[in-house]
Formats: sequence, structure tokens, C-alpha cells
Amino acid sequence: MKFTFTDKKTNTPKRVIAYAEKKVGKLEKFFTQEPEVSLVFGTEKGRHQLEVTLRSNSTVIRVFESTPDMFVSIDAAVASIERQLRKNKSRLEKRLRQDAFVDIASLEDAYFSPEVEEEPEFNVIRSKHFNFRPMSVEEAILQMNLIGHTFFAFRNQEENEAFSIVYRRNDGDYGLIIDEQ
Repeated sequence: MKFTFTDKKTNTPKRVIAYAEKKVGKLEKFFTQEPEVSLVFGTEKGRHQLEVTLRSNSTVIRVFESTPDMFVSIDAAVASIERQLRKNKSRLEKRLRQDAFVDIASLEDAYFSPEVEEEPEFNVIRSKHFNFRPMSVEEAILQMNLIGHTFFAFRNQEENEAFSIVYRRNDGDYGLIIDEQ
């Protein structure tokens, strides 16, 4: 695995980094290609926070944990990733190693409660067709607010008409996603 470690408002000891590398490294057995892992360590209001972003092919798994102890945050993050993999294993089997879930039965007793089920099929209950016209980001935000949605798709005039999405963030500000084409 290719690891990237970042500290946010903290200095992470080498033993914590080594522990995280060992625990997260065990997830490599699920992937065909070597995944890239970004770990962001932080401390806020006496709580140790860990954000893990795992990228392999087009699969991105992101987990955030916040506990009173960094070692517990690491364990919880690894367990959350394993839970996500198990929950979506039928959808991910094409992207993961062929025998990725063969030895997971022994892990189930240690990490997973028996009542966790696979997620049901994705049901698309409605589809719409639109002509995405070129506009500025400001105009897209205005349109989004006028229709009362939390996101709006458009062709961005400022980015060579790249497909873009503007969205309202939880903090009241706005975000922008731009297709790299």
C-alpha cells in the first residue's frame, strides 16, 4: 500500500503511525491493485480524529472516526472500512481481488455482528433528461436556490463548458465539482 500521512493540529507519534500502517495494511488483501491510502490525524476538543481515504482503481472508500484515544480511532476506522466492503461485497467483487471474501468468515466473528446484511439493490425510481446549458458558477448557484435544490448540474463557462455540479454544504457555503474531461 502507498501511504500518505498528514497531521492536522497535532503531532502524531511514530508508534501511532506504525500501528496505523500495520492495521490499515491488512486491508490490502481485498484489492487486486496496490491501493493508495491517505490518513489524516487530528485532535479537536480532546478527541482524536482519523480520516482514512482508500483509493484503488475507481473505488474510493472514506471513513472518519473520532474517539478519546487514537489507537481506538484507528481500530474503528479499519472496522468501518471492512464493514463497508462486506456490506457492498456483491457490487465490489468485480473491482476487488477474486478471492477477497473467502477468508472473511473468520473475521466476521471478530468484527461483524451477525445481523449486518448486504445492502439491497439500488432502485432508480425516477429519471429526468435535461439539456445542460453553459452558465457561470454564480448563475448556477442562483438557479439552484431558485428551484430549492441542494445541488445543480450545468456546463461551466469558466472551465471550457466542462460538466460541473454546484452544491450547498452543511455549513451554508457552496461547493463545486468540475469534470476533468
